[in-house]
Amino acid sequence: MRGIPSLITTYRSQVFREVAKMAYRNEGYKGAEEIPYIVVPGDKPIHRESIFLERAIVEERVRMAMGLSMRPVQTRTLVTDGMDQAAIAEQYYEPPLISIIPFACHDCPPNQYRVTESCQSCLAASCQKVCPVGAISFVNGKSHITQSKCIKCGRCAQACPYNAIIHLERPCQAACGVDAIEMDENGKGKINQDKCVACGQCLVSCPFGAIVDKGQIYQVVTSIVQGHKVVAIVAPAFAGQFGKDVTTGKFVAAMKKLGFADVVEVAIGADMCTIEEAKDFLEKVPEEQNFMATSCCPAWHSMVHKMFPEQAGKISMTLTPMVYTARLMKRIDPECKVVFVGPCAAKKLEAIREEIRSDVDFVLTFEELLGMFEAKEIDFSTIEEAELTHEASSDARGFAVAGGVAKAVTNLLKETHPDLEVKTVSAQGLRECRKLMTLAAAGKYDGYLLEGMACPGGCVAGAGTIQSLRDAQIGVGNYMKEAENQSPLESKYKHVGEKLD
Repeated sequence: MRGIPSLITTYRSQVFREVAKMAYRNEGYKGAEEIPYIVVPGDKPIHRESIFLERAIVEERVRMAMGLSMRPVQTRTLVTDGMDQAAIAEQYYEPPLISIIPFACHDCPPNQYRVTESCQSCLAASCQKVCPVGAISFVNGKSHITQSKCIKCGRCAQACPYNAIIHLERPCQAACGVDAIEMDENGKGKINQDKCVACGQCLVSCPFGAIVDKGQIYQVVTSIVQGHKVVAIVAPAFAGQFGKDVTTGKFVAAMKKLGFADVVEVAIGADMCTIEEAKDFLEKVPEEQNFMATSCCPAWHSMVHKMFPEQAGKISMTLTPMVYTARLMKRIDPECKVVFVGPCAAKKLEAIREEIRSDVDFVLTFEELLGMFEAKEIDFSTIEEAELTHEASSDARGFAVAGGVAKAVTNLLKETHPDLEVKTVSAQGLRECRKLMTLAAAGKYDGYLLEGMACPGGCVAGAGTIQSLRDAQIGVGNYMKEAENQSPLESKYKHVGEKLD
């Protein structure tokens, strides 16, 4: 639903904006109690049965935006309960990262096939004939599916010449590639955190906006207003996210107006990652392992560890571009605070790993960053251009699109070892990633470099993006063309990566 304005996107952006405003005022967090009334004004509900329910949902959104957990439904407390612990610049996320607001869930119909009004009562009765369990009968001359008998095989839908039988599935469940969305005893959605890899695809697929992830907007702004040197390291998928006319220079200038001391492209870390993954592949495949998987997508990484633990050791040990870039910034200035700005919800969990949290202080999605722009009333049409040093290669910026990581590593290996045949295969979306790993585990991809991207389309379709996939791909494509270098070997940081491991 990205790129399609709706009440959901409006409410999310308004909550992010108001939380950022509150932090910029530097007057504490008591204003949090007023945010639900700002977002949902008046005395009449817009889309729920009561205005009180609408505000209750916004309250939970405010808490999550500040990194707090949702309150139990059975106990009602103030919006600000526990906020004194979160309203500090050093606050980390407390799992779970992604949750479902129970009273916002619509109880969508579970997985089932239904006959629509398009049924023509045809003589062929193909749907009835192909049903292996006799679940289809005729009621008042129309086909009828007895749900207690149906095994959801879909043969009836395939056989109907009028496409009169439809498949209904909860959008969140359909989007979850690791089957982490379940139902509670009341038919409400719930997330099995043991399975969840925090890709966030359920979040952007729920038509009722019932799924929310935690944020650090307040903490980032608090760090800025406290006078810390806060450096934004920005993923290449930012290109095009804030409008077609928002150039790289305008984006950098806007970031400086928000209070960021510097803006650095994460693609310089992608150059380091490319070089180190190429080395890793040459050293290990096939001498030490039969294939190697890329390391960049944290949700893919988590999925492999949870569902294919025996294959987890075949993921490259190379650091992600985010970590390489953050460590470089800390090496240049150990006192700075580093904010990763990107399209990904899963990066929030990567950043709190014990071995990484000292490198990456905060994580913001593009959607959350937009809330900061709106809080400071940034007008991109009038802002002057600033300079972003074009240090990263075109291939490194291409990490943002599906297949880009494998392509960058392959291009480098062809450059350094022109006689070497490098076989690659990539998958996008966690269901496809599972299929890929199943085949790899069965020996179908021996000698291959495997790339997995949790989001269909790659990082440009992450849960924290704003634009449609098509517009995001165009934006990154243009950003790649701006690069002065094609190869990571032209980067001035080409020898730095191994020192940062």
